[in-house]
Amino acid sequence: MFNYWQSKTIKLRALEVSDLDFFIALNQDTQRSQFIDWLRPPSSTSTIEHWLKEKAQQGMQDFQYQWMIESLEGQTVGSIVTHSCDSRTGTFSYALDVLNEFQRRGYASEAIKLVLKYYFHELRFQKVIIAVHSNNVASIELHKHLGFKHEGSHRRMVFSEGRYFDLEWFGLTIEEYVQ
Repeated sequence: MFNYWQSKTIKLRALEVSDLDFFIALNQDTQRSQFIDWLRPPSSTSTIEHWLKEKAQQGMQDFQYQWMIESLEGQTVGSIVTHSCDSRTGTFSYALDVLNEFQRRGYASEAIKLVLKYYFHELRFQKVIIAVHSNNVASIELHKHLGFKHEGSHRRMVFSEGRYFDLEWFGLTIEEYVQ
């Protein structure tokens, strides 16, 4: 049986209330917060659970959706969420989280490839744009490896660890994706 949401190493699935432990682990990963957004105070389990219950009921809204990344062995390894989806211009963005113990195993790139395939070939989007903090070298290298082009920098847009970092912009068009 063919599953569109599965590659050779991962499958993407819907967000479930049972994913609470995963999101608690993300909440406790302070380095992740510094690479993705900003270092936030810890959230309570009940706050995370409330958010998760609401999010699990949403489904796709305005082409935005959140998938869980699961290894073929059944371990939840990460999450990928699309956002800033503009159907008029055909552009979208995403954010990606992979737990530290599952990084550098190809799970992130496989999840990105499945989402790109869906948005480019099923939803008629034509370009993906992402922003990466300049101190997140692993993410920059991953996206370069996937063929993303560096489109520019917004200098000193991120503040973390007492320093300013640039926000690096990368893009990939459907034509570049097909190549």
